[in-house]
Amino acid sequence: MPLFENRLLTSPWQKPEVSRRLLMKELSSVRLIAVFIASLFIVDYAIADALLTTRPALTVSTVSPLLQDWPIQITANGSIAAWQEAIVGAEMGGLRLTDVLVNVGDGVHKGQALAHLQHDTLEADHDQTRANLAEMAATLEEATANARRARQMESRGALSPQSILQSLTAEKTARARVDALIARLKSEQLHLDQTRIVAPDDGTISSRSATLGAVPTQGQELFRLIRNDRLEWRAELTAADLVQIKNGMPVQIMTTSQEIILGSVRMVAPTLNPQTRTGLVYVDLNHSGNAKAGMFAHGTITLAHRVALTLPQSAVMLRDGFSYVYSVGPDHRITQTKVTVGRRSAAFMEISSGLAADVRVVRTGVGFLTDGDLVTIVPDVATNTP
Repeated sequence: MPLFENRLLTSPWQKPEVSRRLLMKELSSVRLIAVFIASLFIVDYAIADALLTTRPALTVSTVSPLLQDWPIQITANGSIAAWQEAIVGAEMGGLRLTDVLVNVGDGVHKGQALAHLQHDTLEADHDQTRANLAEMAATLEEATANARRARQMESRGALSPQSILQSLTAEKTARARVDALIARLKSEQLHLDQTRIVAPDDGTISSRSATLGAVPTQGQELFRLIRNDRLEWRAELTAADLVQIKNGMPVQIMTTSQEIILGSVRMVAPTLNPQTRTGLVYVDLNHSGNAKAGMFAHGTITLAHRVALTLPQSAVMLRDGFSYVYSVGPDHRITQTKVTVGRRSAAFMEISSGLAADVRVVRTGVGFLTDGDLVTIVPDVATNTP
């Protein structure tokens, strides 16, 4: 036992002063190691943060807003129709159609024959009247000679007053009959002319109801003619839009075949449709192109021109119901700017407010950017004109 106790007493760990010194040395070493390791992590985090904050987020191209002369327009839908359609009918009834010379789509000239009615009976009557006129002309010549002699004898007293009166009356009667036959001859000639149905103007046949062998009544429609092949666009607009339209305003329409046709406003309808509350604007077309009467067309009417500050639509981002652009500062930092947009034209948009004309904004890829990002800029786009 004494030996064991001596060993315990002689162990350095059992001596209070020695144990305290050794423990302090060990704690100091651990503290130094911990500080060293922590310093390494702090340096790594600082370097990483510096790298992240200086590295560009995206390579972008920029564009400056451009002032452009943009038209103020009203859009409308409507139908293309004939400017005027002439109705060609039968001026005489009870005669059979013997010839139909044209069909739908044929171009015709003023005075060109479209159809013929039977005219044999009328020609026979006309010839009979002509013969009667020749006979009566001879009678008039004889009566005129008798009246001349009677006037000569009257001064001499060789004829009785009754005989002289008879000669003069016979001359007047013969002359009246000749005049009546001449008038009848003209009437019959007019009827003969009416058996030849002709075009009242240049144009294109748009409708035909004439049938060979049919007996049309007087005034019955046989053909319809688009006068001078002239078409117009009839645009339907609301009352609020109609009051802005003036005669002569330029119009551009697009047909269902994607053909663009130019025109101008000829007239604004004075009344509105009581059911739809819309009115018509009549537009003269400069050329009809491939347009056909009855074809639907969409168009724009230019009211005036106004200068607009414009950007490509790709430079404007819609977020939470608002429009934003990203302007680029001298340090290549992105700044998110709220703007108000207006009209659109093709791939471009009007900036109504919120943006100066001398700033640079990101042209594309705005959906990948956030406020404060650092970007690399490629050479600027000189203009945003399409």
